[in-house]
Amino acid sequence: MLATFEKAALEAGKAILEVYRAGYAVALKQDMSPVTIADERAEHIILEHLTRDFPNIPAIAEESVAAGKIPDIRGRAFFLVDPLDGTREFIEHRDEFTVNIAYIQNGVPVAGIVFAPALGIAFTGENGKARKLAITDHFTIADRSVIAVRPRPEHLLALASRCHSSSKTDSFLAENAVSACTSIGSSLKFCLLAEGKADVYPRFTRTMEWDTAAGDAVLRAAGGSTLTLDGRPLFYGKTDQSEDSDFANPNFICWGGEKSLVA
Repeated sequence: MLATFEKAALEAGKAILEVYRAGYAVALKQDMSPVTIADERAEHIILEHLTRDFPNIPAIAEESVAAGKIPDIRGRAFFLVDPLDGTREFIEHRDEFTVNIAYIQNGVPVAGIVFAPALGIAFTGENGKARKLAITDHFTIADRSVIAVRPRPEHLLALASRCHSSSKTDSFLAENAVSACTSIGSSLKFCLLAEGKADVYPRFTRTMEWDTAAGDAVLRAAGGSTLTLDGRPLFYGKTDQSEDSDFANPNFICWGGEKSLVA
């Protein structure tokens, strides 16, 4: 499955970079979030790959959902696709935007890829193994290295959303021995935790499942966790929610490794 994810993400990333470098128009969706032709082209490419290789597995994809195309995934395994996570970073010409594809089984993200085309790096997770990929200018994989979360230190390094921080985030950082905080866009926050470059990522503003699933798959495969505020693993496939729309996430906290027992 990851082979398909890699092909789809690399092809989608190439299409995104072509738009990124050529210039583009920005539109607003019904929820007032921005969208560009890069989002739409990338999603089309990804869904073509997934439909061809896995015709019986439905896909929940961000732009398709916005257009009202929502397959019934209740009781089924399914894909979650965010063709361009970090559209605001993309629009502001910051290179942190990503392509995200994940596979969900029984509410758990068991496989995923996060590709940052402008940075030439990708991250994958599946079957308890997470890897960082070096991507060439020709969109081929030059290197694969195994990554893992680091033991949780006494003083934590936190990650925060560049565009979606909040007063709750500030309070969490103050209460949890956080020595420093780095702001970064998109699902790369999950990946930095997964490769042991940070310890915690609290999120107290709204996200959707396609925003988090691929990065969460990488983080869990690297030994980390994504927990809701009641300490339970973040669940995917949330439909018929009385308090929010389908596929909306509650607040959550991502953790790297457990605190080291070695002084």
